[in-house]
Amino acid sequence: MFSPEKIAFKPFAQKAFLATPTMHGEELDYIRLAYDTNWMSTVGENINEVERIAAEKAEVGYAVGLACCTAALHLCVKLAGERLYGKPPISHGALEGRRVFCSDMTFDATLNPVVYEGGIPVFIDTEADSWNMDPVALEKAFALYPEVKLVVMAHLYGFPAKVDEIKRICEAHGALLIEDAAEAMGATVNGKQCGSFGDYAAISYNGNKIITGSAGGCLLTNSLEDANRARKWATQARENAAWYQHEEVGYNYRMSNVVAGVVRGQYPHLEEHIAQKKAVYERYREGLRDLPVTMNPIVAGTEPNYWLSALIIDEDAMCPQVRSDNEALYRPETGKSCPTEILEVLARYNAEGRPIWKPMHMQPMYRLHECVGREGSLRCRTNAYIAGGVPDVGADIFQRGLCLPSDNKLTEEQVDGIIALIHACFA
Repeated sequence: MFSPEKIAFKPFAQKAFLATPTMHGEELDYIRLAYDTNWMSTVGENINEVERIAAEKAEVGYAVGLACCTAALHLCVKLAGERLYGKPPISHGALEGRRVFCSDMTFDATLNPVVYEGGIPVFIDTEADSWNMDPVALEKAFALYPEVKLVVMAHLYGFPAKVDEIKRICEAHGALLIEDAAEAMGATVNGKQCGSFGDYAAISYNGNKIITGSAGGCLLTNSLEDANRARKWATQARENAAWYQHEEVGYNYRMSNVVAGVVRGQYPHLEEHIAQKKAVYERYREGLRDLPVTMNPIVAGTEPNYWLSALIIDEDAMCPQVRSDNEALYRPETGKSCPTEILEVLARYNAEGRPIWKPMHMQPMYRLHECVGREGSLRCRTNAYIAGGVPDVGADIFQRGLCLPSDNKLTEEQVDGIIALIHACFA
């Protein structure tokens, strides 16, 4: 229960943000280059350089600069669908009527493109020791649905999944893997970059990401043919003719040369931003170690980019909390707290936190979709006459977890103040 008398300071004069852009100056030089050369559209030197650097950093053959990461994921899904099932008729999706295994605890942009292409998401539960797709649950899903040939997984908050295990499982079942590395640029698994494991992958330059272009993203692939197909689709699928000739549906997805200028100026600072984010995470972990909370887990052999620091409260240290679709209530209790209380206290002191991503199988539009855990389906497992249930790891992390202010410009004093606020919540 929050005890304000335990706090010896007023609200922060400068807001402690969750995550904001950090500009360095070089960005303006490349924006000016686009302006001076009059390449203000979706072609130009900045785009070419961003694609070269993105592919090099991610350790893949090719990158395709796009308007946003969701566009990149959409084209990943379209490429995978056509590779698996052939080109669909006009007005039909490449995955129409096909089940696709998807990360459950993630932002909905990870799997919305599956629906764009007519696919049916089947959610794979989260594992407690990585907060990402559970490889054991994925194996169980293949046993239940052996016809599935596509997996879409995400790395939560820049902390890598066991993607090497997931990749091996996909290969054993003849399935393709799409890796959503939007939050994990620069993170590694056994020294290998996130975004380099999937048959296709996507990264993000959204305004709150580890580096930014204000918007933008890249599709990553080792296939030149697929990279060129994505570039074609992203520019309305125009054929090589003097007039506007179209033989397939396209999209207006290409990255702007101006946005690419911002991204180009940001890339030299990727490692610097990661180091700053790591320092924030480590300070939280040290300052909160005597509380009944645990920070984002780090899987052995992985190096996160620490994009967002988050915590989960021990089950026996939770005060009562309930949530509807858009509201939350809690009952304060001495020595205990909950995400709702902590987030309210942070906001009161001018600090920005967020709930953990609400699992997709709990979202209104997907509440009847299949979700698979280690023990099989999480659906239809209650019985009016027989006691029992089944573990739902993602729902539990959502209930007990929250994201802390993680801006790489937070001062040590701000982080220490946030730590003090959290201590006061458990007083």
